[in-house]
Amino acid sequence: MELKYHQFGLVCVIMLLPVMCTSQDSFTCSRATYYGSPECTANPTGACGFGEYGTAINDGSVAGVSWLWRNGSGCGACYQVRCKIAEYCDDYGAYVVVTDFGVGDRTDFIMSPRAYSRLAKNEDASAELFKYGVVDVEYKRVPCRYGGYNIIVKVNERSYNPHYLAIVTLYVGGTQDITAVQFWQEDCKEWRPMRRAFGTVFDVENPPRGDIKLRFQVTGSAGVYWVESKTFITSDWKAGASYDTQIQLE
Repeated sequence: MELKYHQFGLVCVIMLLPVMCTSQDSFTCSRATYYGSPECTANPTGACGFGEYGTAINDGSVAGVSWLWRNGSGCGACYQVRCKIAEYCDDYGAYVVVTDFGVGDRTDFIMSPRAYSRLAKNEDASAELFKYGVVDVEYKRVPCRYGGYNIIVKVNERSYNPHYLAIVTLYVGGTQDITAVQFWQEDCKEWRPMRRAFGTVFDVENPPRGDIKLRFQVTGSAGVYWVESKTFITSDWKAGASYDTQIQLE
């Protein structure tokens, strides 16, 4: 009986280890690395489709992710990431925005050099972390902070009026994801889906003529719901144009 008791105790400890890794203030254990050299900037051609916005957002503290990418719906999500080498790592860590997809050596985050350096306490510690290349981290999702920006719809550069329209949604705040986009088809009096082309780029061939009304499916802690843009994409839209939806997500 004594042997069985000790065996049961060992099983309990083993089963608790994964829970301990995720229970501290909702952090999840993982690994992180960086791309390029320490002097590199963020990638403007990431799989999310953000373009130059992806290099400037959050002062270039961005990351590519693997399973957190979630077929593109994870684009634009914000995370607090902190490394676990007490000698070098800052207690708060880095605040990063997802702008790309990437797979590393059992890593969830492939960070821009600027973001990776912010894991460290100071410049000397940062230099040491870059020598490691890959570090153990813990992370949690946090609300995106855009300082009062509404959601912006940008017409993708491959769009061509009136035959093909592709859009990118920018400044999605809070901890919500945009998981679908629909446009209003006036002659049929119904909402019709846009296709997720890649990342956060949604498109449609032969879009409606005239002004275009959009609505967005939002997924988050409040469940799944639709929000309708308070403005239109005007009939004279062209590639590169941006439209303020007058929507904010908290």
